Amino acid sequence: MYRVFESLDELVTIVEDARGVPMTSGCVVPRGDVLELLDDIRDALPNELDDAQDVLDHRDEVVGKAAEQAEQTVGQAQAEAEQLMAQARAEAERMVAEARMHADRMLAEAHSEADRAVATGNHEYEEFVARARAEAERMVQAGRASYEQSVEEGRAEQAMLVSQTEVVQAAHGESARIVEAAGVEAERLRSECDAYVDAKLADFEELLDRTLRTVGKGRQQLRAPSRTAFDYSEWEQRSSMPG
Repeated sequence: MYRVFESLDELVTIVEDARGVPMTSGCVVPRGDVLELLDDIRDALPNELDDAQDVLDHRDEVVGKAAEQAEQTVGQAQAEAEQLMAQARAEAERMVAEARMHADRMLAEAHSEADRAVATGNHEYEEFVARARAEAERMVQAGRASYEQSVEEGRAEQAMLVSQTEVVQAAHGESARIVEAAGVEAERLRSECDAYVDAKLADFEELLDRTLRTVGKGRQQLRAPSRTAFDYSEWEQRSSMPG
């Protein structure tokens, strides 16, 4: 590039020193020297300028090709993005379907477990009630037998002492005492029977409460938003804990 500037300086000097043409602003310059300097300038110019001029000449074509390539690239990117979105949507739907199936299965198992627990509780309740009734009946029969035996003994004692007034009065008193004691004993036996039945019913009520709380927790977990999920192992651990 230095030779270019040097040749331009020489051209300026030639023009400045050239002889002027009278009555005009023109001048006379040596053609050979000027052409030689112009050839030097042209030879000294880098090839990149020619390449740049070619690019400028084909600018519209290059821009058009670049725009077409950009449109193709954008179209391909959009197609790939739509394909990825479709795949992601399909995968999400598959995961949701699997989660729903798992939730339905867990709910069915919870219902089955609850039904089994209720059936077991009902069976145990019926057994407890039957045993309690049998025990109560046995105690009542024992009380009646004891009462009847006491009454018979009292009557026998009364009949034996009926000829003696004081003995008769004593026999009446003893008979009344025996009858009263028999009634107290029967009431005590009945109270113990009622307490036994109440304790067994309280145990069964606690079992049913635990079962209902377990089912309620399971339903709350199923209604909760997906932390996608939904941690079923944690729910199973909590539902298996007592209380």
